[in-house]
Amino acid sequence: MNGRNLTAARITGATLAAVLCLSLMRAPEAAAQNVESRAKILGVAHLAVYVKDLEKSRRFYEDFLGFAEPFPLPPDKGTGARIAFVKVNDQQYFELFREPDRGEGQLHHIAFYTDHAQRLLAELKSKGAAGTASGGVTRDKTGNWNFTVRDPDGHDVEFVEYRRGSLTSRAAGKSMPSARISEHIMHVGVLVGDLDRAMAFYHGILGFGEFWRGSRSETELNWVNMRAPNGQDYLEFMLYSKLPAPGDRGTPHHASLTIANAEEALAALKARAARAGYTREITIITGINRKRHIDLYDPDGTRIELMEANTVDGKPAPSSQAPPPHPGSRW
Repeated sequence: MNGRNLTAARITGATLAAVLCLSLMRAPEAAAQNVESRAKILGVAHLAVYVKDLEKSRRFYEDFLGFAEPFPLPPDKGTGARIAFVKVNDQQYFELFREPDRGEGQLHHIAFYTDHAQRLLAELKSKGAAGTASGGVTRDKTGNWNFTVRDPDGHDVEFVEYRRGSLTSRAAGKSMPSARISEHIMHVGVLVGDLDRAMAFYHGILGFGEFWRGSRSETELNWVNMRAPNGQDYLEFMLYSKLPAPGDRGTPHHASLTIANAEEALAALKARAARAGYTREITIITGINRKRHIDLYDPDGTRIELMEANTVDGKPAPSSQAPPPHPGSRW
C-alpha cells in the first residue's frame, strides 16, 4: 500500500471511528428526546358522579365543604342545568351530573389531566388500549380537549388537556374560597375485580406505578395504590371479595381530599351553618395506612374522604403481602 492509500485508509478509519463515537454519544440524547416527547399523565383532574338533586348536592360540596362553582354551563333545553363544575384548585374539580345513573352506582367517570391529549391517545392505541368511548379527542363544553377509554372493570377513564382560552383557564386563580376544606384531591378510588387485568391496563399501558398495598387482614388484599406516571396524585384500587350492590358503591368509589390536621378540619365542619343539614356522624378515623381521615358522604352516598398527608408517627405503613380476592378471575 502506497503512502497516499495508507493515509486515506487512516483517515477513513478515523472518520468511521468518529462517526461511531458520535452516534454512541447521541444515542442517549435521542432516547431522552423520545422520552421527553411522550405525553404526560400529570394527576387527578376530577371525580364525576351522578346526583339526583343538583341543589342539594351544591349545598354539600359548596356550603358544607366550602368549594365554589367557577362558571355555569349552558342549561339543557327544557330541563335546566345538567352538570355543575365544583372547583378544588386550578387543575382539579368535582363534576356533578344531574341525570339517571347507569344502574352501577353513583360513579360517572374518573379523570386525569395530561399535557397532550392527541399524543397520549395515539400512544395508548399503539399499546392496545381498547374501548375508546368518545371515538377520539374532542373539545368539551369547557373548551378543553379530552378523550375517554374504558378500563377492564368497565369504568370510564377520561384524559383532559387544559387549553388556553377554555373556561377553566379563564377561571385560573379564581373561585377558590378560603373556606374550602381542602386545596387538593389526593386520590380517587374505584372498584377492581381482577387485579392482574387492572395492573396490565393502569401500569402496563398507562404507566401508573404501584407504591403501597393494604389489607384489613393477612388473608385478603383490600387496596392497591397506583401513582400517576408524572405526578404525585394516585388511583386507589378497591378490592372486594363480593361486588357491592349498586347503591353501596359510593363508599369504594370515592375521592380523597388532603387536609393538614384532622381536628382542625372536624372543628371547621362542625362550625358551619350547613352542618345542620348533614345528618351523619362525623368522626376521625386512623386507617390501615396509619393516616387519620374523616369520611363524609354526599346526598347520593358518594364518599368524600378528608385525609392527612402524613402518617400518625411519620413512619410509612408496611405494605401488605396478602393475596387479592378471586385471583385470576373477575368477580
